[in-house]
Parts: sequence; structure tokens; C-alpha cells
Amino acid sequence: MAKKFGVKFIINDEPILAKKINADGCHLGKNDMNIEKARKLLKNKIIGITCHNSKKLIKKALINKADYIALGSFFSSKTKKIQYKANIKTLIYAKNLTKIPIVAIGGIKDTNYKKLLLNKANFLAISGYIWNNKKLSPMEAIKKIK
Repeated sequence: MAKKFGVKFIINDEPILAKKINADGCHLGKNDMNIEKARKLLKNKIIGITCHNSKKLIKKALINKADYIALGSFFSSKTKKIQYKANIKTLIYAKNLTKIPIVAIGGIKDTNYKKLLLNKANFLAISGYIWNNKKLSPMEAIKKIK
């Protein structure tokens, strides 16, 4: 379905599964396979790395040629327990360091997403606001942030 609509299909945490189903790539968190091993497995597929709020992890991801980095959590979230809190300074730091895309994650909704876009986040990972919204259907939630 993703290919039909021209959307990249990225598997979270599972590079072996990504390879097996010929996904467009894989996203790796801190407890997942390391990027060097994932790159050998996935070759030229997209590999993204979670960097939370860490300058050290951002630099490491860039050295290891990640295709994108994810920063967050920017806001309070009920989707996952927040271990790391990112802020706009983290986003600006990363933007000044690299041209690869940056994904902002964590507690993003209709009332706060613009701040991230105005500070040059390339993509927003929005799940709880869309899928766990008690007031809006997923389509209604999406329309509010278009």
C-alpha cells in the first residue's frame, strides 16, 4: 500500500524484518542493532537513528552516515514514558551540524507542531494525537494539522 501511494515504509527497530519484506528502510533506537551492522544488512536502504536530546548521539549518527536522525521527546506524551526531553536548542544544534533530515517526536499535536516546523524540523512523528485522540477520529486529527 505504501508503494502504491509513493510513501516510504520504514520498519521500527527490526532491520532483519525490514530486509525480509523489502521495506524502504529501518529506524534504530538505542537498544537495537547498531547502524554499522544494519547498513551491511540493508545496503542502500534508509536508516534512521534515535538521538533523543544527545549531542554525542547526533554526532555518532552523522559519523555512521545515518540517513536521518530523530530527536525527542519535545513535549509530554502518553504514548511512551519520557526518558529524554529535547528542546528547540537541540533541534537548532542538529540543524546547524547537518543537512540530513531531522524528525521531531514526542507529544506533538495540533497546538504545538508549528513551533517545531518553524525551527526547521523536516518531519514530525505524530502517533498519540492521531491514534489515541479521545475527541477526534484519526482523519479529523490529521486534518487539524494539515
